[in-house]
Amino acid sequence: MCAAVYLLSTVTGYVLTSALLMKCPTLLHRRKREAFTSRHISHRGGAAENLENTMAAFKHAVDVGTDMLELDCHLTKDEQVVVSHDANLTRATGIEGCISDVAYADLPSYLCKLGVTFQRECYCEAGEDKCMPLLRDVFEAFPNTPVNVDIKVNNDTLIKKVSEMVIKYDREHLTVWGNSSNKIAKKCYKENPRIPVLFSLPRVLQLLGLFYTGLLPFVPLKEQFLEIPMPSIITNILFSPTLGYFSISSLFWDQVYIWVLNDDEDFQRAFDLGATGVMTDFPTKLKDFIERNGITKP
Repeated sequence: MCAAVYLLSTVTGYVLTSALLMKCPTLLHRRKREAFTSRHISHRGGAAENLENTMAAFKHAVDVGTDMLELDCHLTKDEQVVVSHDANLTRATGIEGCISDVAYADLPSYLCKLGVTFQRECYCEAGEDKCMPLLRDVFEAFPNTPVNVDIKVNNDTLIKKVSEMVIKYDREHLTVWGNSSNKIAKKCYKENPRIPVLFSLPRVLQLLGLFYTGLLPFVPLKEQFLEIPMPSIITNILFSPTLGYFSISSLFWDQVYIWVLNDDEDFQRAFDLGATGVMTDFPTKLKDFIERNGITKP
């Protein structure tokens, strides 16, 4: 009985949403259009081809032709915005401690070999560049390349400094920021609503609920970018081409990113399902796949 009621409510909500969006798709929403479109996104600069979040990785990705760099930010003890994924230094440097407790000039170098988080039994060996760069270094080196900034900790100073830097380098139209945490994403939007913001994980789940209950047309949405994982085991349920995220996003968003995909089968699956772009640790592999299959920007 409960299952039948749930199914009926889901179907009713979906039909209601579909009808409302067909009749008045801009009831509260305008389709989000950004200054750039990203098919090819390099996760941490391409963590399987160069050490993650290094200038060498970013330069290689840009040389390959990536449409967007994805990176992570923390704040050092002397309040420098440094590009690094982990708050703790142990995994990447072998030195115990936290970035927030160390001045930028005293940060240790990366290890000579790092594991690739989203690729099993895969390691990347370092070249000459083993330094954690400052965010301003990235902005200065790649002034025309879109950058996806993941604010890794709930720190008001970090958020403010990133916003100030985006403004200083005239990158409000070339930057998207946020975090899976809704608290951080909300603070980002409040600090600077002109910088496009990502859906946090709770907001992605809320978006799906609104869609299925028929309430989506009545709820204002501040986010401009959907950035979601694609676990293969649940892909057919959550990423159906007729239900779920993509049918929602096709109405309102030009930018739907799927992360982190590292083989041709997943690349193909994501694009077949309607993803705008794919985030990868292998920028060269993704470039070859896109060229080989004639995938163009929408």
